[in-house]
Amino acid sequence: MSSPFTLTIDWLAFTIPTASSRETMEVLEGDWTKVKGGFRGYRFVWITTSTGRGIGKLGTGVDRNPGEVHVDLSGGLVAQWPPEKVRAVLQWVLNKHGHLTRLDCALDDRASSVSLTTIKDAVAAGQCVTRAKCWQKTWSGLIHEGTSTGETVYLGSRQSQTLLRIYDKRLQMQAQERLDWQDYGIRWELELKQDRAQLCGQMLSYLEDTLWLEYIVGVLRSHVDFRDTQRDEQLS
Repeated sequence: MSSPFTLTIDWLAFTIPTASSRETMEVLEGDWTKVKGGFRGYRFVWITTSTGRGIGKLGTGVDRNPGEVHVDLSGGLVAQWPPEKVRAVLQWVLNKHGHLTRLDCALDDRASSVSLTTIKDAVAAGQCVTRAKCWQKTWSGLIHEGTSTGETVYLGSRQSQTLLRIYDKRLQMQAQERLDWQDYGIRWELELKQDRAQLCGQMLSYLEDTLWLEYIVGVLRSHVDFRDTQRDEQLS
């Protein structure tokens, strides 16, 4: 399948009904440090960090089920994993009868074949077909320089199981003074939660990683597609 996109798994969170913190940390790998304080009702917490600015949290000891383990791994952490590790972790979670609570899939249009302006205009003109009931856009910039540091289009809400963020990843990374900012373009970021995350995780757990991109593009198009846009700037 020919596609302008590259795929990154950008966030992973899950809950396992019965597991030990040691076993979980061995599966996830990395250096974990126990810290004081709670985390979403879990009394015992460990954290791990990475050079990619990511952070992971692991919690146990929740009152309703002391043997339960919850893990929250941010994008900077998971994005560095090879597909083989992502699949292995997903398979382990599912084999332990765990449930994914969040799974973010980032599709990077590195050639910026569809501009953010085109996307905004299409949504505003009613040219997008989507399950989302609402959309919004945000903009950020530097006051004294008068320059933009970022702009994001949101399709869906924080409460829904599917939220799509579309933004200029290149501009964001340039503002952060990242050396590899030129390697990016427009990012289409699907934030899947609860049942949607679980279904997606199940698919990725057994699909060959060469098929992941095609599957996630299909998930994206089931959430939003465009019509009557300019011929030289089509999502498809």
